Amino acid sequence: MVMTHGGSAVDAVVAAVVTLEDNPLFNAGVGSPTNSDGQIELDASIMDGVRGDAGAVASVKRIKNPIRLARRVMQDQRHILLAAEGAERFARAHGITLCDPQELINAAPGRSEPRHGTVGCVARDHAGRFAAATSTGGIANKYPGRVGDSALIGCGTFANRSSGVSCTGIGEAIIRVVLAKTVVDLIRPGVPIQVTAKQAIGILAEQTGGEGGVIVINECGDVGYARNTTHMPVCWVRDGGDLVTDI
Repeated sequence: MVMTHGGSAVDAVVAAVVTLEDNPLFNAGVGSPTNSDGQIELDASIMDGVRGDAGAVASVKRIKNPIRLARRVMQDQRHILLAAEGAERFARAHGITLCDPQELINAAPGRSEPRHGTVGCVARDHAGRFAAATSTGGIANKYPGRVGDSALIGCGTFANRSSGVSCTGIGEAIIRVVLAKTVVDLIRPGVPIQVTAKQAIGILAEQTGGEGGVIVINECGDVGYARNTTHMPVCWVRDGGDLVTDI
């Protein structure tokens, strides 16, 4: 919808991820699990493939939509990753409203029930520009201060002039193989992007024994996704066409 009204790939991935952060069914924003101290700590990152600009936040507790803060960090251009109190101080300085952490904790009834995973979006706009964004609440009962792949450019999120990637899964495993960048490095002319996505997940499983999933778009606008998890809901739309879904 964003791009049909002239929005950029960056606009589109932010809008999509904000929608998912606001949905308590997903492990991001209001659907995030608590850590071992009973607190929510959120991570998010975004990358603009045109210039290679990127922004990320980690372990924020009072930001309803961390992807918006990550975008603001990217736009500021002084830093790429801000964490915890420093990220929240940056938010206040740049007009992003902080919320009471209890608003996030209380927003999702039945929080002890399993949440669906990390959320992400990749987009290619009408000008051929790519962007990728990822947001998560992390793993349930994690050690306070734990940061996974979703805040790390090249691990959970990556975009360049010819592709965009977002990842989900066990962050410690994804970080070890720098999964998002690995997907991009595997892209070859003539090789279906779906094959590339599956190859990357094969590397993740072989080298770490971990579980994960990827979504990717290449320069032709082809969509690829793969997982070795039990589920990974995906959906996509091409050139204003019908929405396609898979789980």
